[in-house]
Formats: sequence, C-alpha cells, structure tokens
Amino acid sequence: MKSNFPQRAPAMESENGAAIHNFGKHPPIELFETGIVGLDDILEGGLARDHLYLIEGDPGTGKTTIAMQFLMEGTRRGQRGLYVTLSETKAELLEIARSHGWSLEGIEIFELTPDEAQLMPETQYTVFNPSEIEMTETISAVLSEVERLQPARAVFDSLSELRLLARESLRYRRQILGLKQFFSGRKCTVLFLDDRTAEGHDKQLQSIAHGVIMLESVDREYGIKRRRLEVKKLRGSRFREGFHDYSIKRGGVEVYPRLVAAEHLLAFQSTQLKSGIAELDTLVGGGLDSGTSTLLLGPAGCGKSTVAVRYAISSVEQGACAALFAFDETLATLVKRGRGLGLDIQKHVDCGKFVLRQVDAAELSPGQMIHEIRRLVEKQNLKVLIIDSLNGFLNAMPGEKFLAMQLHELLTYVGQKGIVTLMTVAQHGFVGTNIDTPVDVSYLADTVLLFRYFEAAGEVRQALSVIKKRSGEHERTIRELVMKNGKIAVGTVLTEFEGVLTGAPTYRGNIGDLQQSKSNAMST
Repeated sequence: MKSNFPQRAPAMESENGAAIHNFGKHPPIELFETGIVGLDDILEGGLARDHLYLIEGDPGTGKTTIAMQFLMEGTRRGQRGLYVTLSETKAELLEIARSHGWSLEGIEIFELTPDEAQLMPETQYTVFNPSEIEMTETISAVLSEVERLQPARAVFDSLSELRLLARESLRYRRQILGLKQFFSGRKCTVLFLDDRTAEGHDKQLQSIAHGVIMLESVDREYGIKRRRLEVKKLRGSRFREGFHDYSIKRGGVEVYPRLVAAEHLLAFQSTQLKSGIAELDTLVGGGLDSGTSTLLLGPAGCGKSTVAVRYAISSVEQGACAALFAFDETLATLVKRGRGLGLDIQKHVDCGKFVLRQVDAAELSPGQMIHEIRRLVEKQNLKVLIIDSLNGFLNAMPGEKFLAMQLHELLTYVGQKGIVTLMTVAQHGFVGTNIDTPVDVSYLADTVLLFRYFEAAGEVRQALSVIKKRSGEHERTIRELVMKNGKIAVGTVLTEFEGVLTGAPTYRGNIGDLQQSKSNAMST
C-alpha cells in the first residue's frame, strides 16, 4: 500500500554515529579564485560566489594588496570588479598598484574620501549630527554604484570608517546586515576590509560574514616581521586550519600553506645511498636508506657539513638531484672548502643537479623555506636534502616546540617521497663534559651520527660513530675521521681508546694504529 506521507531521504551514518540524510544532488558552489595560489589552496578552491567575506588585520598586513589581487583575477577572467574606498584616495591605490608592477585597468575605483570643499567651515552641518547625514549619503552612494556597475567582485575598504560614521554598535551592525542582504541577491562576492582600529575586538563582523581571514604580523627582536594568516571560519566549506606564513613582495602577496604530510603519501622503492667512502658506508650498515632522516651531531668544525656534502655529491654523481640550505656558512666558503677536500661542488651546481640556498633566518620564515623545499621536491628529482644547520633553523622559529612540530611534518613529507634528509646540529662546547645540545631533535631522526674531538699524540683528531639507525643494522664502533691533503678518510676502529665519546679518551694501545698524521693521510 502506498503512503500519502512524504518519504524521508535515505540516511547514512557518519564516522561519529550521526545520521546524514541525502536530499538529492545540489549544484556545485561556484568558487572565485583569489589570484593567490597558496590562499586558494588553503580555501580549497577559492571564495564562494554571492558570499560576503571579512579580511581583518592590523595596518600594514597586506589587506589592500590581497583585495587588489582578488579583483585583478576577476578582470583576467572577464568579471567586473568594484573597489569602494573610504580611507584611501584613488591616486594612492594606483600608486600601490604601480609599486607591484600592476595595472588596475578594468577595475572601477569608487572613491568616497572627503574632498577639500568638505573641509570648509560653511559646509559643516550645524542642525543635524554630521554622522547621520554622512552615513546615509555614503551607503546610498555605494548602493547606487553597485546597481549601475553590477560587479561580480567587490571590495569595501574599510569598515573602520563606516564604524565611525555609525557611532553606535547597533546601527553599525544593522548597516552591515543591510549591505549583506543587498549584495546577496546580486551574484557578487564581496570582501570587507577591517584594520581592527576599533577599541576591543569586534566579534560582530565575524558572526555576520560567511568567512573570516585574519592577517597578523609577529614582531621579532631582530629581523623582519613574521607574517601569517588564519582562516577563522568559512561557512559551508572546508578549509585548511591553522596558521600559514605569507610574505609581501613586489608582485603581490605570497602565501605558504601549512605542510600536512598525510596529504602527500607516495609509494617508492627503497634504496641505499652510499657516500663513496667504504669505511663510512660500513659504519652506517651499508648506506643511508631512502626515505630516512639522519642527524649529524657534534661540536663546530668537526666535519658534519663535509660528510653531508659528500653524500650529496655521491647522489648527484648517480644522476639524482640534491639540495642544501645553508644557515650558517656562506656558499662561497662552502664551495672553496669542498674543493680543498676533492669535492667539486661548483661543477654540479652549474649543471643544475646540486641546488644551494643561502638562508638568512632574520629574513626568511620557516613556512617560506618549507615551501621552497616542496617546490624542489615536486619539480625536480630531489633525492638528498641537507639542512645546515638546525641551529639556524631554530633562530627562525618563535620557540623550540614549534621547531619540533615543523620538523616532524617536513621529515614525514620528504620521507614519504623517498628522500634522504641530512640535518646538522652544532653542539655547544668542544671537548670534555661541557658539551651541550641547543635543541634535542634526535628522537625525530632515523639515524644519528655523532662527531667528537679527541687528543692523541699531541694532535687534535676527530672521531665518528653511529648512535642509532632505525632502518637496519649498523656498526657499534668508533672510527677516526680525517679531512686533510685533499682527502676525506674514515679509518679503522679505535679499539685501543676508551672514553672517545667523552672527548677525554684513555689510550691503551699502539699509537701507530691511528691513521698516519700530517703528510701521510689515508686515501678514500
């Protein structure tokens, strides 16, 4: 028997046990790309048409620049754009555009800033409150311009001026709601800019808007400000949560989405990367496994960077690509030092197989650096990544706990791509028990190579050992490391010494068992 009652849509069960009803297919929401690739990635496509969005940020955080890029992207796609300005003149906006090398041709700029005539005493209102007249005139002028132009994209800059004209919070909220309803039926995506100059934090705007993007700059005691953005809400749409670094350059705003390693799963065939030094490969159990990370830990000058570059050169000689991000040492010094040890770094740099990047921690945000690494991974056959050193990377972070989180995502990401990562950490102190590590990230690394100084026969020498290797077996011995006479050599096991790792060893054998000093160093 057929029922006359309306039938309920079939229900599915979500992961949390709630019932999800399928009421039929709805047409997909049309998204307007912002013209900023990184921001579109965070927004998972862009901003929905016929919606109102709020961009909040202190003065100088790039709100106007983002708004211009949004309108220029619409012009490129044949959509009309309207920029309503209550705080800056048209000449000032054109000057900003010229500073980025842009042309605002095709974008209508509607200027509502007071002109010189309104500053004269005879033009001031005396019977009515000036704000009541100016508020009505301002809103009417904006609505008339929208009706005339029928834009697909519009920007309202800024709400702080409208807030001052409204005087009362109730009237201000009603005006914003009125603008929202006015735009909702005109197939127009609107950006409201707010410089947060009002007293306290205005939550009313965030509750009215369909989406809220917060821009902020973090002051540092030295170097440039670290700029980051957060999508506070995006009604009815998914987005990438958390803070994302961005920078303002000539040409516009660049946004660096937060890295989520789980989104980049990739199967790869496991191989071993050999250094080209037989004794070193024996020490680490045959070589470094692809998709693993190695921490080179020791005092300054003990050979960490040199051994890391040796692995990179070996990878390049096999046809792969390697990249080194240098925080501490200049690239010129690195190339010169490598040449003295038989490593022709410049030759591989010239052929494009070895990428060198000089990183200034005071000028570069961690998000920007990780974005550069992702670009190398996705566009080149990157097999070896060197971060030299984590001390410099730490200086770019506001706190050690953020460094560990950032590194975990980065190491997981490059590990899933089959890349061998080498990271150096310079410990404080040289010998004895006063050696200290500025940041402990050894638990993140799959392999740890420990470098130490020791004294024998009146000469300062270096020792090398493998503390751990998650991906396989390794020697549990200590070998001597020698870098001189154009060679990098790893010697035999130091069986006649005790306490080498402490930096104050006790000799119990024949000094001739050590590698020949001075002019007769062993060859590789």
